[in-house]
Amino acid sequence: MAAKIRKGDKVIVLTGRDKGRTGEVFEVRPDAGTALVRGINMVKRHQKQTQAQEGGIISKEAPIQLSNIAYLGKDGKPTRVGFKILADGKKVRIAKSSGAEIDG
Repeated sequence: MAAKIRKGDKVIVLTGRDKGRTGEVFEVRPDAGTALVRGINMVKRHQKQTQAQEGGIISKEAPIQLSNIAYLGKDGKPTRVGFKILADGKKVRIAKSSGAEIDG
């Protein structure tokens, strides 16, 4: 199945402690059905010191379920994503609420 949420998309969180916050997707894990969103679902992790990295407690993004995020439309509201086949045979994503093309 084609990806409805992709790297680089602006999304809004629908449920959870970060509900209503927006961010940019920087990694999608389709096999797990999750995504990493910049600045969302932050957790603290203990990092062991290595030669390359300093040790201590660091904050980083934890994966969030794809069902708990929605694409942020041009109007600033969450929208579902659909697909449309253009006349030249190209498949593009569209915003269900407005019908506008997401990527060209």
